[in-house]
Amino acid sequence: MKITSLEPARCLPVPDAGFGALRTERGNLPLESVDVAASISGLVAGVEVTQSFRNPFDVTLEATYVFPLPDRAAVTAFRMEADDRVIEGVLKERGQARADYDRALREGRRAAIAEEDRPDVFTIRVGNILPGERVTVRLSLSQPLPYEDGAAMFRFPLVVAPRYVPGAPLDGPPAGDGTAPDTDAVPDASRITPPVLLPGFPDPVRLSLSVRVDAAGLDLRELASSLHVVEEEGDTVRLRPGERLDRDFVLRLAFEASTALQLDGAGTFALTVMPPPVAETRVPRDLVLLLDRSGSMGGWKMVAARRAAARIVDTLTSADRFAVLTFDSVVEQAFEGLVEASDRNRYRAVEHLSRVDARGGTELLEPLRQAVSLLGGARPDGRERVVVLVTDGQVGNEDQILEQAGGALSAMRVHAVGIDRAVNAGFLGRLAGLGAGRCELVESEDRLDAAMDQIHRRIGAPLVTDLSLKGLDVEPGTLTHLGSIFPGVPLRVYGRHRGGGSVTVRGLAAGAPWEQPVAGTVVDSPALRAVWARAHLRELEDRYAMGERELEAEIVRVSLEYGVLCRFTAYVAVDTRQAAEGGPEHRVIQPVEPPSGWEMPSQAPAMPSFMAQAAVMSAPPAFRAPAAPTFESALDEAPFAGGPMGAPAAPGGAPVTPGGPPAAGGPAGHGGAGRPGGAGGAGDRAPRGRTFGRPVPAPARRSPHGLDAVKPQLVAELDRLTALRAADALYLADLGSRLAALAAYLGGHAELAELARELEAAERPGTDLEALRERAVEVLTALTVGGPAPEQRRPFWKRG
Repeated sequence: MKITSLEPARCLPVPDAGFGALRTERGNLPLESVDVAASISGLVAGVEVTQSFRNPFDVTLEATYVFPLPDRAAVTAFRMEADDRVIEGVLKERGQARADYDRALREGRRAAIAEEDRPDVFTIRVGNILPGERVTVRLSLSQPLPYEDGAAMFRFPLVVAPRYVPGAPLDGPPAGDGTAPDTDAVPDASRITPPVLLPGFPDPVRLSLSVRVDAAGLDLRELASSLHVVEEEGDTVRLRPGERLDRDFVLRLAFEASTALQLDGAGTFALTVMPPPVAETRVPRDLVLLLDRSGSMGGWKMVAARRAAARIVDTLTSADRFAVLTFDSVVEQAFEGLVEASDRNRYRAVEHLSRVDARGGTELLEPLRQAVSLLGGARPDGRERVVVLVTDGQVGNEDQILEQAGGALSAMRVHAVGIDRAVNAGFLGRLAGLGAGRCELVESEDRLDAAMDQIHRRIGAPLVTDLSLKGLDVEPGTLTHLGSIFPGVPLRVYGRHRGGGSVTVRGLAAGAPWEQPVAGTVVDSPALRAVWARAHLRELEDRYAMGERELEAEIVRVSLEYGVLCRFTAYVAVDTRQAAEGGPEHRVIQPVEPPSGWEMPSQAPAMPSFMAQAAVMSAPPAFRAPAAPTFESALDEAPFAGGPMGAPAAPGGAPVTPGGPPAAGGPAGHGGAGRPGGAGGAGDRAPRGRTFGRPVPAPARRSPHGLDAVKPQLVAELDRLTALRAADALYLADLGSRLAALAAYLGGHAELAELARELEAAERPGTDLEALRERAVEVLTALTVGGPAPEQRRPFWKRG
């Protein structure tokens, strides 16, 4: 090998670029621009999202982009534009849509597919983009605007923030091309964890965003953007050029709303009921406050969360009882059980909160279980049971949480306070909806005081409860959740009806009967039907997540009948004209920006995990390498490598679970490489009880585990190895590093260690790669005889 020195003047760094960033004349990554054009009319927004992809490579390309949309938005249309052709997307059952997409790629045709992975996380794949070609995809959606305290809010998320992924890694091929391995708690984790760019990466995606505002007869007093600088041109608000896709866009519209019943003339209605002028009743409460102290809450978020939690404690009176739980990988209580909210106990709670800092992983399920246990069953003394969760909500196991805790939480009042500039609003809204509570989103410290004033009123007792509707012939099973009416927050209800032009809302206010008649108005608004369908699908999907698996067929039926995308369906657009000889020759998953307000790792050992994004972001998924080991724990034989949100990792970035083997890496790099981590940074710190610092040799000790403990990983490695079209030097060398980690985990395994050493030669000139692959297949086949049985039924996110 010959190393030639270069003059510094020949390799000047790009201004404001992240460490290790590259620049080429044709660009770095496929996504060139994102354009968001919204049109607000009253309390409904119609939005068109345009994403432009360009193939900067010399071979055909498949580009994957994981991106957010508002969690209440109904996606109603999808189309692809390429080579002067416009191809309209068709909504199909998800497995069928994937099969159509894959068939089109094999036949050399252009195709695009849009799928929902969470209520606010979506994936678009665009395949067979020719070299140098541009392809544009457009999504059309409708969304209701939440309204409270005299203002509506248009929030449009722009980045999928890293999420904590708990659980043990699953065997078999990953569900997606993300940076996290699928686990038993988050079986589609690899679909919701796109790689993250280094801060300051050059040539970011061009972002344009405009909002046209039609007050629709309302008295619009003020427009305010809390996270971006905007320019007003007549009735349109535009984002200042040069902004990055690293935080939500939040626009508040101050005006006075009114009680109204809107009928679209096709069987859909929307009811808005303003809070009545009745005195607020004060019912004694049993309240459990849950404060997220995980690593992703570092920086301004932790400061805001402590202040918010302390303000919540201050709302309590001596008639209330409460408990304070802080959680990351473990749960800590300020004191045992529920205690009287006396001045002394409230002072103790605030003092405890003042010492809380960010650390560990976001293990949310256990604190919710403890809250349910503390509050117990129905209170014979009529006390209201309240759970208040303060968090950024960045978890991946939403369905697991809803399934295991949703039923109990639905019998309590659940309020969620989401603190982040890229908050997981969809999940927090679902949690709050279970208990007819409220979800308040705080995107900056400047907004905290105003938000807390609103939160105080929400935590108080509702003005009207036990709501029902009379006078409108509502179709059974179509009415969205009635909930209760809170001070400053109007009731919003959607449904389908068979007849009637007015409705009477009934309930109990201050223990006495209350009712309000509302006359209907027919409006020309196709968005009402889509907004109702999305809300109805969300309720069905939440019930599905909580265990009602028989609802899948009904969810698919509603989605297809009303043309609204959901988790069981997908939009697919397929060109009829052949553009290439076969499938894409190169595949890229578009990295996303690090969320604004998330601190960069402050400890040197954690830095490589964040920097590894630059190394894996544009590599083809089939040959993506895991991160190199960075530092080790002196207390365990398995080193750590910047795992996600504090997950420990073995050499090569393979995550491990306590007492469990490291996960197999794999062609798609699902061994943990490139997953944000670090002290209070874009991820959570490693679990407590570990010692970090400069590299410390792991103690040589024999592992109690036998070969059976790693057989699932070996089976997965063998499957991937035999699926390779041709032996690849980089992949074989990476396989060697993963097998070395497994051998170390076993305390030394002669055959695995020997094979790992042989595979190290893959990158040496003159190595017979095909013979080396055959050798690896031979050894792994011999070691995996009697491996685990194949999966019997594929979950919906892997179908097709």
